[in-house]
Amino acid sequence: ELRESPYTIPNALTIARLAACPFLGYSIVQGDFVWATSLLVVSGLSDWLDGYIARRWNQGSVLGSILDPAADKALMTTLVGTLTWTGLLPIPLAVLIIGRDVALSLSAFYFRYASLPKPRTLRRYFDPSLPSAEVKPTQISKVNTALQLVLMGVTTISPLIPFPIASGLSALQWTVAGTTIWSGLSYIGKGKGGFTVLGRPR
Repeated sequence: ELRESPYTIPNALTIARLAACPFLGYSIVQGDFVWATSLLVVSGLSDWLDGYIARRWNQGSVLGSILDPAADKALMTTLVGTLTWTGLLPIPLAVLIIGRDVALSLSAFYFRYASLPKPRTLRRYFDPSLPSAEVKPTQISKVNTALQLVLMGVTTISPLIPFPIASGLSALQWTVAGTTIWSGLSYIGKGKGGFTVLGRPR
């Protein structure tokens, strides 16, 4: 039975990024956008670093393929929720972004179960050393994620910018709304093609 070690530097960096989300959210709610921006920059750098280490020293893992997008989604959900709470992000856009992510997360949980080598038990389901389905994002999903991060970053630093950027933010919000819908539809059209099992197309 194929197993792999989940104890890697990229996974540790990803877990640290997850742990930083509550502090980032608290900073935004408290209106401390200097600290929030600093945490956001560090999170972005750690995201790049864990990917680089995983590729450079072959430290990729199935757990990493689950943790990394989970950390991205946790960061995105934190930003969307707190920026909406403070009135910097429109509620309809927030509902659209979070709704798509919830639907994709539920799909990932299902494919983890469906592709898990038998016997399928709760203990084995949460055993990170047992590879099963890996999420493979579509190209438009990657573009959408990048645009969402840009929007969240610009929105977070917008209170610190000394000149008005409302029109540019509005255009970026509409663009993100469009790519969010497009990326969600791309997964529906792709079906199981967005997931692989042990490196083989499912």
